[in-house]
Amino acid sequence: MFTTVTLSSKYQVVVPREAREALSLKAGTKLMVSVSDDHIELKPLPPLSELRGIAPGAADGPIRDKHDRI
Repeated sequence: MFTTVTLSSKYQVVVPREAREALSLKAGTKLMVSVSDDHIELKPLPPLSELRGIAPGAADGPIRDKHDRI
């Protein structure tokens, strides 16, 4: 899907309805912006609730102080 959008005088763009619906984007969704060579890429950031459990086995105890480190 390719759609043309216009950059406003405040450097804003509107994400077309087709793209919002295809990705189930809602108002307030955070987007990651990356620039590569001659293009800009926007990717929705997953909500924190989706990140739960991505590091099984990671220690969740108290934060260690400098004197606790080896």
